[in-house]
Amino acid sequence: MPSVPRRELDTFPNPAPDRDYTIRIRIPEFTCLCPKTGQPDFAELTLEYIPDARCVELKALKQYIWSYRDEGAFHEAVTNLILGDLVRATSPRFMRLTGNFNVRGGIYTTVVVEHRAPDWVAPSPVHLP
Repeated sequence: MPSVPRRELDTFPNPAPDRDYTIRIRIPEFTCLCPKTGQPDFAELTLEYIPDARCVELKALKQYIWSYRDEGAFHEAVTNLILGDLVRATSPRFMRLTGNFNVRGGIYTTVVVEHRAPDWVAPSPVHLP
């Protein structure tokens, strides 16, 4: 049976829970509808996170993102909603979602939302020569 859109986000155990590492996921084909005009909005989403105990499963993420295709949403609202759902599903140490929305009425929009676990401290950056 072919895949269908769905709002459930499946997860799996983090294979390296004792280490801070970054997972970056590029989602170049996000679509939703303008809540005012019903016209399609297109965006590239970039998800970056440092997992704790759980990681998001990619097929479920694809189906979740697909579920917004026919839904009206303001850029700011949908970006925050998606981050909230991902945080609830995975409880990451850190998560950032960036939505780079294509032009609408001559205006490009970029929305960046973040979550930090209360007890997580970001590691110091390493600068190599």
